[in-house]
Amino acid sequence: MDVKRSLFNAEGCPVRRILIVRPSAIGDVVMASAMVRVLREACPEAHLSWLVEPHVVEVLKASPGLSSTIVWPKSAWQGLWKGGRWWELLRQIGAFARQLRGERFDLVLDVQGLLRSRLLAWLTGAPVRIGFDSKEPGRFLLTRVVSRGGPSERMGSEYYHLMRELGLEPEPFHQCLGIDAAAAASAGAVLHSAGINGAFAAFAPFTTRPQKHWDEARWRELAGQVGSQFGFPVVVLGGPADRDAAERIFAGAARVVNLAGQLRLAQTMAVIRQSALLIGVDTGLTHMGPAFDRPTIALFGATCPYLKTSRANTLVLYHPLPCSPCRRSPTCAGSFPCMLAISVDEVMAAAGRLVQKAGRAP
Repeated sequence: MDVKRSLFNAEGCPVRRILIVRPSAIGDVVMASAMVRVLREACPEAHLSWLVEPHVVEVLKASPGLSSTIVWPKSAWQGLWKGGRWWELLRQIGAFARQLRGERFDLVLDVQGLLRSRLLAWLTGAPVRIGFDSKEPGRFLLTRVVSRGGPSERMGSEYYHLMRELGLEPEPFHQCLGIDAAAAASAGAVLHSAGINGAFAAFAPFTTRPQKHWDEARWRELAGQVGSQFGFPVVVLGGPADRDAAERIFAGAARVVNLAGQLRLAQTMAVIRQSALLIGVDTGLTHMGPAFDRPTIALFGATCPYLKTSRANTLVLYHPLPCSPCRRSPTCAGSFPCMLAISVDEVMAAAGRLVQKAGRAP
């Protein structure tokens, strides 16, 4: 099958069942979700599925245009491997492969580019398996390998490039997420019980890598200025591992509600969708701001930022240094001057522009 010509043509889309393989992480899944709209528009009748790890299912389960999710039990497999239960592991892999083959996918897109994602694509038995080039082994598990498109300042540039490689027109390339009614209602109830009944700002200060973090004292100062200048209370978001840090940073701060570790992921997404302003570091929650078209400020330093998004109300603050981006190998002995280069005044100036543009300026 010549996918580039035949994915969409005058006779309609011949591809009936499509699988996207991007099991994790949350931020990458959020950015890759922009492909769902493009594929759905090209193949409106196709069954479009996504293979994902259990902890990421909630990100996608209400995504408009997505037909279903397939859960890959990665942690369970790892437990069997570590426990030496290899025959049981092989049995489960075989059962999962039969499940995937039973779906009869025509096209599989491996948009992670790792050996394990290539193997998962191969297990489907799909006749066309396309994936990103990388240094990982297992290219033979794919029927076609494509580049990530080279350096780009565009948010989700590799996924955009893949859509172009398939002969599709990806503009506009908006992330494709949704919120189910139950999550929206429960998130609203949590906000109401916390005294949040009007416009509020959401903070996403946490991620798994310390070089992405902003100075804690600046977060506290920023919360005060957001409250005094815009009249917004602040809702702090994060996972269970972030709860203590959030309590430490914002202890005693006026009009700050710490919901870190208290919400399911779908509820957190609903809070982001309701926010009047989202400010965060390079983390999955921050990437959700453009997905829901919320005024968003993203603070970047150690990682290579996207400076161009599909949303005019997303601003990226970034001051590159000679060592930028260091990614996972910082050379600054934990001082992270790239993040310290972003001042509270700079964030507030950006926030003022977004709030005024949204018509919420006091």
